[in-house]
Amino acid sequence: MAGHMVKPAALLGAFALLGSALVAVTFDNTEDRILENERLALLASLNVLIPKSTYDNDLQEDTLIIPNDYFLGTIEPMTVYRARKGGQPVAVVLSPIAPDGYNGRIKLLVAILDDGSLVGVRVISHKETPGLGDGIEAERSDWIQQFPGTSLESPEEELWKVKRDGGDFDQLTGATISPRAIVKAVKNTLLYYKERRDALFAAPESEEDEN
Repeated sequence: MAGHMVKPAALLGAFALLGSALVAVTFDNTEDRILENERLALLASLNVLIPKSTYDNDLQEDTLIIPNDYFLGTIEPMTVYRARKGGQPVAVVLSPIAPDGYNGRIKLLVAILDDGSLVGVRVISHKETPGLGDGIEAERSDWIQQFPGTSLESPEEELWKVKRDGGDFDQLTGATISPRAIVKAVKNTLLYYKERRDALFAAPESEEDEN
């Protein structure tokens, strides 16, 4: 009897191992695909936010890794992309998190000119409600287009809220939480930039300095 049970048990064990291996491989491949899709979306958004005609450096190479910060809403280090022309600062692009969206985190790209005004904002990932909260996407609504040209002086800091809260920014029809979270995150990113502008544009250390 025991002998008859050994073979099925072995087969079950083999199938279990095979199934676990397939799940692991599928997860790894899916994770890689998601990361690659996010990278491609990031690059496309960078080119939209900062026209190539405005800078002459390699935007993908002139980067800075900054630590996590309250104003940026993330517990992970962040890559900052710096645009320059003739060696002079043009703009930076940061990727803050709005942690308080309706269905969780909203990941953004925020492009800021040297003078502290916004070039633009893009949502690069979110889990907001389809057909309602997803109006924060540039492809679905022009809501996100109200940011270019704004700064901490225009409107004033106390007006960096949606109109329902007494601020200067529109909300989406039927959806306030997502726009509220993004306006707050963009304001915090501008505050971060204001305090650290020089450090964000600091030239990369040369090999001689590193040695």
